[in-house]
Amino acid sequence: MGCGEVKCDSFLCFGCGPGDAADSDPSVSETTSSTGNGEEGQPFVVVGLDSLTRLGKSYGVPLSQSKFMAVEEINSAGGINGPMLKLVVEDSKCTSNDAITAYRRLTEVEGIKIILGATCSSGTLGVAPLAEKDRVVLLSPSCRSPDITTAGDYILRTAIYSLQVGTDIGNTLWIDGVRKLSTITEATDYAEGVRRTAVAQFEELGGSVVATESYPSEVIDFRSPLTRMMGEDPDALLLSAQAETSGGTIVKQARELGYEGPIYSEVVPTGPGTLRISGDAVTGPKAVVSNPDLTTSTGKDLLANYKTRSDVPAPWPWFQGSAYDEVDIAAECLRQTNDDQDTDGFRDCLYDLTWSGAIGDDFGFDENGDIVGVSHVLIEVLPAHERTDDNLGYRILGHPPTP
Repeated sequence: MGCGEVKCDSFLCFGCGPGDAADSDPSVSETTSSTGNGEEGQPFVVVGLDSLTRLGKSYGVPLSQSKFMAVEEINSAGGINGPMLKLVVEDSKCTSNDAITAYRRLTEVEGIKIILGATCSSGTLGVAPLAEKDRVVLLSPSCRSPDITTAGDYILRTAIYSLQVGTDIGNTLWIDGVRKLSTITEATDYAEGVRRTAVAQFEELGGSVVATESYPSEVIDFRSPLTRMMGEDPDALLLSAQAETSGGTIVKQARELGYEGPIYSEVVPTGPGTLRISGDAVTGPKAVVSNPDLTTSTGKDLLANYKTRSDVPAPWPWFQGSAYDEVDIAAECLRQTNDDQDTDGFRDCLYDLTWSGAIGDDFGFDENGDIVGVSHVLIEVLPAHERTDDNLGYRILGHPPTP
């Protein structure tokens, strides 16, 4: 079985050793007839179910690149108990239907049992019932919907789930003096999960939501819902978006319509694509995000190596670290099970694991498969003239406040 090579924008990423590669498009995986399971010189095979096109491309591609970096390092160091590690990439396109289609081909045709993904919560939630039934492990580096907590015993993640994101946003709103809130939310599992949990915490503290707007991902003009929201005279706007394009456009159009109040959000509306779209209009919003400052030696090395290879800083440092760590974690559990088909053993390894990697030291998984041992920070977007490649356009204020 050959080892696929994936071209990811300016990156050249290898799934296995450099002497056994075949070119392929980054949006599709190399077709394999069976998994390797490490026997007779065959590689161990895992899948990256990544959003490489459409809605989640801006973060799905960098996450996929980081996974391949980890694979290269593992194989350069001798592989896993001898056999190499092969990462097959499949495009989930940040939708439930596409993720399910990819999942069925990977599991029913190719016999894959270990999946690192999906990138987006909608994809993971779509696939989760099938994976739980089939006893296929899903380990996501970036899915944060609160509904994933109860998705099943084989569903885990290194992303901090959005119940905590929402709680931290709700607390921040209240402590900042917001009492009347308007919300605008992309109609996806992740974005709605953030809004729902933030509003629940804000209302529990005594706040009131005066306007609620939701939009499908294909919308590009938000002036009508923003006008309705502003008409309620809110103290602040809460923006929860799945795509950087909508996040940046909403902020830009809100300012163009004359809204001068504070804007709060989560990670996507502060991403590099968002800041390019909104320009000076996005100055000042606050967001609760996973800590982008990777202070561990592994994290620093990852960011330095990524910049060397791509000529730009990592655009999503924490999530890229999360994706990188998942490959190393998968390699460790494959060392223990020595079989990429033993998902019960692999799952048990994950639940028993305490890990130190790019995103932190001594983290692990609770009984629901949610990560423990890492936390959020509160960031504030800088004026356009103060943004650099190194600061990614914002400053870290510290941990989110609590009442």
